[in-house]
Amino acid sequence: MDPNAAVGGLGGLAGIIPLILMVVVFYFILIRPQKKKEKKLREMINALKVGDEVASIGGIHGKIVRVKDELFILETGVGTTKSYITIEKSAISRVTKEAAAANEKQVTPLIDEEQPEETQE
Repeated sequence: MDPNAAVGGLGGLAGIIPLILMVVVFYFILIRPQKKKEKKLREMINALKVGDEVASIGGIHGKIVRVKDELFILETGVGTTKSYITIEKSAISRVTKEAAAANEKQVTPLIDEEQPEETQE
């Protein structure tokens, strides 16, 4: 047996170890955090409902008025200049204002409903 043959086999392995370490480091520094960010964004998009105000990646701001399979119909504009735009769900970048809960009612008493204080006799 040639003693150089055993060293040559380890020499090839020693050249691959730094490459493997670089791949592992890139995974934990770049790939894994990006996947977490994408997962969080997907969950946010799936939780959107009619009435939420959103901003798209193109800078369009609007209120969701209808949800289709992979599309949102946004109402943009104010007053008489309202328009409706259909965009992909994946084009949403952030929520600017969430819609009020449907079952949450804000009750404010009317002046007529207030009862005068009773006087004790």
